[in-house]
Amino acid sequence: MGERPPADFVDYYEVLQVSPNAEVDTIQRVFRLLAQRTHPDNKETGNEQVFQQLLKAYQTLSDPAERASYDAQHRAQIKLTWQIFDQKAEPQGLDSQRRVREGILGLLYRKRQMQPSQPGMNIREMEDLLGVPKEHLDFALWYLKEKQALKPADNGRYLITASGVDIYENLKEPSFDRSGTVYMLPPAKREAV
Repeated sequence: MGERPPADFVDYYEVLQVSPNAEVDTIQRVFRLLAQRTHPDNKETGNEQVFQQLLKAYQTLSDPAERASYDAQHRAQIKLTWQIFDQKAEPQGLDSQRRVREGILGLLYRKRQMQPSQPGMNIREMEDLLGVPKEHLDFALWYLKEKQALKPADNGRYLITASGVDIYENLKEPSFDRSGTVYMLPPAKREAV
């Protein structure tokens, strides 16, 4: 299990606008480009604060030991940011699929809310954040597409729709039935998801 990231955690991959899978040479090229734009000597677009953040991101991600330590914090931060439900409670049967659908809607809802310029998420991200294998996501994604709660984007990502937002916002705090099964929806609304 990775380290817990600090509250003021800065996503250096976002700062450098690169993927967490980016090679060091890609990080170097992107840094050089962004550094030219933001360097304080650049009269038109220079910005000391942004440049210093870029420099710190570059120094951290281009050093293998620092990057390994940072990546552990980054993974922990991503999991905290997008955590939808407690993976320790393993539902079974129909309840399992219902929770997966609710989890997908929750991820896409939060993604659209927190990053409106990049509101989509791919299957791999959903697998990692929900702790559910792709095989278990396929049915839920098909179902949510049929219900028009989400739609695929051109880039292999999925986006929540207005109908999906309505469904997600109608979710309530978990409730329990007589058998102890956890439900995220009131009984009258369970059929909607």
